[in-house]
Amino acid sequence: MAEHESLEFGKADFVLMDNVSLEEFMANLKLRFEKGRIYTYIGEVVVSVNPYRAMNIYGRDTIEQYKGRELYERPPHLFAIADAAYKAMKRRNKDTCIVISGESGAGKTEASKYIMQYIAAITNPGQRAEVERVKNMLLKSNCVLEAFGNAKTNRNDNSSRFGKYMDINFDFKGDPIGGHINNYLLEKSRVIFQQEGERSFHSFYQMVKGGPESLLRSLHVSKDPTAYIYIKVGGHIKSSIDDGVDFKAVADAMKVIGFTADELQTVYKVLATILHLGNLTFGVDGDTTLIENSKVVAVIGDLLATKEENVEKALLYRTVATGRDVIDKQHTAQEASYGRDALAKAMYERMFCWIVGRINDVIEVKDYDAKVHGKNTVIGVLDIYGFEIFQNNSFEQFCINYCNEKLQQLFIQLVLRQEQEEYQREGIPWKHIDFFNNQIIVDLVELQHKGIFSVLDEACMNVGKVTDEVFLQGLNSKLANHVHYTSRKVHKSLEFDRDFRIRHYAGNVVYSVVGFIDKNKDTLFQDFKRLLYNSSNPVLKVMWPEGKLRITEVTKRPLTAATLFKNSMIALVENLACKEPYYVRCIKPNDVKSPLLFEHERCRHQVEYLGLLENVRVRRAGFANRQEYPRFLQRYKMISEFTWPNHDLPSEKEAVKKLVQGCGFEHDVAYGKTKVFIRTPRTLFCLEEQRTEMVGRIVLFLQKVWRGTIARKRYRRMRAAVIILQAYRRFKVKSYIKDVNRKFKNVRSMKDHGKHVKWPTPPKVLRRFEEALRSFYNRWWAWMLIKDMTPEEKLRIRAKGATLEALKGQRPDLGLQRTWEGNYLVSWTDSPDTASSFTLVSSDLQRKDKFMRVLFSCNVRKINRFHKAEDRAVLITDRHLYKMDPLKQYKPMKSIPLYNV
Repeated sequence: MAEHESLEFGKADFVLMDNVSLEEFMANLKLRFEKGRIYTYIGEVVVSVNPYRAMNIYGRDTIEQYKGRELYERPPHLFAIADAAYKAMKRRNKDTCIVISGESGAGKTEASKYIMQYIAAITNPGQRAEVERVKNMLLKSNCVLEAFGNAKTNRNDNSSRFGKYMDINFDFKGDPIGGHINNYLLEKSRVIFQQEGERSFHSFYQMVKGGPESLLRSLHVSKDPTAYIYIKVGGHIKSSIDDGVDFKAVADAMKVIGFTADELQTVYKVLATILHLGNLTFGVDGDTTLIENSKVVAVIGDLLATKEENVEKALLYRTVATGRDVIDKQHTAQEASYGRDALAKAMYERMFCWIVGRINDVIEVKDYDAKVHGKNTVIGVLDIYGFEIFQNNSFEQFCINYCNEKLQQLFIQLVLRQEQEEYQREGIPWKHIDFFNNQIIVDLVELQHKGIFSVLDEACMNVGKVTDEVFLQGLNSKLANHVHYTSRKVHKSLEFDRDFRIRHYAGNVVYSVVGFIDKNKDTLFQDFKRLLYNSSNPVLKVMWPEGKLRITEVTKRPLTAATLFKNSMIALVENLACKEPYYVRCIKPNDVKSPLLFEHERCRHQVEYLGLLENVRVRRAGFANRQEYPRFLQRYKMISEFTWPNHDLPSEKEAVKKLVQGCGFEHDVAYGKTKVFIRTPRTLFCLEEQRTEMVGRIVLFLQKVWRGTIARKRYRRMRAAVIILQAYRRFKVKSYIKDVNRKFKNVRSMKDHGKHVKWPTPPKVLRRFEEALRSFYNRWWAWMLIKDMTPEEKLRIRAKGATLEALKGQRPDLGLQRTWEGNYLVSWTDSPDTASSFTLVSSDLQRKDKFMRVLFSCNVRKINRFHKAEDRAVLITDRHLYKMDPLKQYKPMKSIPLYNV
């Protein structure tokens, strides 16, 4: 079962529908498309609806989500199917295949590319160079095959006009070591004709629009696609395709794959030759057929590296051997035109097959010995045309629809067989399932002597003029009573001598027999084969090996196109039948490429012819879901107390039984040997609902436990950090104290009492302590200096300290380094007369004012308010401040009591 999605997106698996009906199937498909869910499961089948828009669901992150997971563990996706196929191949050593089907425009080619992208992304974890080379080659081959095998149609801008089956070989480690590509039924008629609104193959437009001037000149090709009859219809169409960019990408890819410059040039020459062939016109002069634009013949001869006259002869004449005689039979204008078109189609088909062959030469497994390297396993990817019903259905549609009948038959058989084998393995009783067996339609087409292909081949072998009407008459005579065949005799709405109808499993299809004979014969005159084989271009020569036969050599009648296609389909089905299959069913939601429009009738028809409802019925016939016991227990064990968180029962099977019984669903399940089988989707939904409820509780419980665990961890970390921090702080404090003690241990005996000692840097926590310590030390150091001084010296020291406090920062020099005399005029040794005059005056002032002692005296310069300078003297006693005139024997000029200062 897919990962449980909200029901607003619908059911992720159609098997889980309440009622198996077309109406409910379509409603669920539409709901998921409108909600942007383009993938839905039917058991192990993926139903894919083309979204017609880019979706961000294919990146590296998405790849990682699906890598190694089971199908039901993630929402439906192509990557889940790719991973399931890869795991089956790697774990069980089984060859697997992924079959992608659907009509044109349903998204088959894109699906195959995403599957290849996923396989490339999950392999080669060791980045081995050879494996990377192989992966790169496989991815690049897609680009090349799309250019030469895809075209723009009215339904699809990049429609595959051929079927492709690619085998990817893996070594015993699961890494890709090579591959092989088979191509089926290239729509070569598109080379010469396209319906209105469609284009020929991309390669023509890429060369014409994207090729460099020098290349186009050498090919005699212009940049205007409308100048060439074969691609003129598509030349007028405007589309989102950038042919110029694509041309370079394809050329680069071919070089990476290993195409040489000569081979690449030959490819361009073949394309150019086909364009020029389309412009050839034939006229008649009497009984002679002529080429009206003979210059083109010279260009073709140059491109094919052969003589102009040989080209002209091959176009106008047919060499016929009658016994020993060889004669040249001239064509009519109509026959010449037919031959020209047949040559153009054959050249393109041969070139395409040669390109596929060259890619196979490069990517095939080389020098691999199973005894030495282990078993070589394979994943096959089949991207093939879906069922087609057009307004005019011809030989190509008949072959395509036959192919789909074969694949549908295989699909039902393999799905039923897988179901039966699984029931038998698990010991579950198998109920017979009624389903439409389309073997009767397959036999109608391919049965020997009675089938449509046999009737067609018989008509082509008749002697004389063979027409499509003769073929239709043969069908009517042999198949008139077949329940799935209708002729005009039975249904009058069919065109007389033109139409027949087949009742396919997907619906009724009316075919027009016009062109059946020619397309089945696929006639190409031997003259053209010899012309191309005899070319001096070795690459071109390799493409036409049968051209070496001489005209007189008798060869077997070549197999018809129908027989070749039937044989290839039988071989393909046999190849797929021996592998474990996985299916991708692609659906086209509308014809206007809208990402919003879901055309109900359009999609209903596709659901019917893809047999999707039948597939659901097969899956639902017994049990809607089955899971291995360990995985079932892993997903639902939280529902039961007996299994959560772990069980103690004898086996996982017993644990699952206990769980189911606890939920009351034992009546709706069966127990196999390794799996539990659930009958109805309702039981599974109930289990999912209970699981969803319990998951919410478990998440809350886990959050609680986890938050508690985180909190405890955080607390333990914080506590450990605090303990470490405290220990570190103690260590730093002790280290600092020891360092200080060591450095200042002998300061008493030092001459400067440790003044030169450098203090150690304290830890941050001791910075204030260091400041206090320095303060203690400085006080001690100062005390050591002054303890032996006289009282007078101490007085002077105190005076200097007071001055420093008062005038710090206001004067550059306070004279702290010299002795302070105080009464400088008395001790002035430079002028004894001045000193004696001052002494007399001060003595008189002492007698007069009764002061005890002189505190300070000195000469000063006075500057008045007029900026005039004059000499003065200042005397400060313990009672007065005196201003004196030194020029008049220090006569006092003014006296101010100190208490007024």
